[in-house]
Amino acid sequence: MENSNKIKENQVKLQKRYKRLIEKAYNLRETDCALSDISEFKAIKLLNKLNRLNYLSREPVKQQHL
Repeated sequence: MENSNKIKENQVKLQKRYKRLIEKAYNLRETDCALSDISEFKAIKLLNKLNRLNYLSREPVKQQHL
């Protein structure tokens, strides 16, 4: 249970960081394409981490015996 709470906290932190990076990339798109691309790349890497955490935090499926 403690691990799932840590995973949830980490997810929230990463989601906030992801949103900031995406917003930064969007705002820089017109003025500095290189910085925009870097920010977007970092956001994509964070999204990958978030997807892995989502996989780890999912509830185990109980198998039904027939």
